[in-house]
Amino acid sequence: MPYDFHKDKQTYIRFQKENALNYVIPFIERKLKLKPGSRVLEIGCAEGGVLQAFIERGYHGTGIELMPSRYEMAKQLLADEIKAGKASLSNKDIYEVDLDQEYPERFDLIVLKDVIEHIHDQDKILGKLRDFLKEDGHIFFGFPPWQMPFGGHQQIAKNKILSRLPYYHLLPMRLYKGILKSFGESTRTVEDLAEIKQTGISIERFEKLLKKHFYSKVEKEFYLINPIYKYKFNLKAKVQSPALAAIPYLRNYLTTCVYYLVKKESPKY
Repeated sequence: MPYDFHKDKQTYIRFQKENALNYVIPFIERKLKLKPGSRVLEIGCAEGGVLQAFIERGYHGTGIELMPSRYEMAKQLLADEIKAGKASLSNKDIYEVDLDQEYPERFDLIVLKDVIEHIHDQDKILGKLRDFLKEDGHIFFGFPPWQMPFGGHQQIAKNKILSRLPYYHLLPMRLYKGILKSFGESTRTVEDLAEIKQTGISIERFEKLLKKHFYSKVEKEFYLINPIYKYKFNLKAKVQSPALAAIPYLRNYLTTCVYYLVKKESPKY
């Protein structure tokens, strides 16, 4: 039975930190050798578990979180790091950030872990992120491709059948909502899942946006079994086979997670 650690925030935070230390940071450090004190920004830092892992590696961590309750938990978790000048947090929309006033030094690395698939205007955000980076800055993206078995995050459904049923998030919106309602899901859950359906992103669309906004791919890795499933389902992480990972579109349906490290490049007109 899957373990819903979202209900236990302290456990959730610990698992997020462990996942970052064991998978995210090693993936980044394969190709990007950051120096101690390098500036790392996490957008959508939630309760701060992932950011804490970067701080423990010797980097300065900055987190931006829109949800007030999560921001307050992050402040508690990172209180010692903030006091020591190793971290800072902000509770605001990134489009409201005054970069020259708040972050004039810009950042060596931006982290978006399970965030890009929740953002409505992904085109706009990828353009905006360039402003936060130093000239040779990098971005890490980790997200589930939309067409993967649980790309709709339907595991949050209260009904046990719906929470374990793969791929039905790919149905037309009206039918999808109808199924959720007929199984007794609350209006809030139906709307939350419908919003995710609107923002889900495929590998192909993501790579097109990278090209449009002048990011080069430094490293990427596709997972057949998402590393976070160790904690949710007691499954060992497994990298997707290179042959399948190379097949456009088909890979979306059988890849549960992708990691990308990209670099900011100069526009070429």
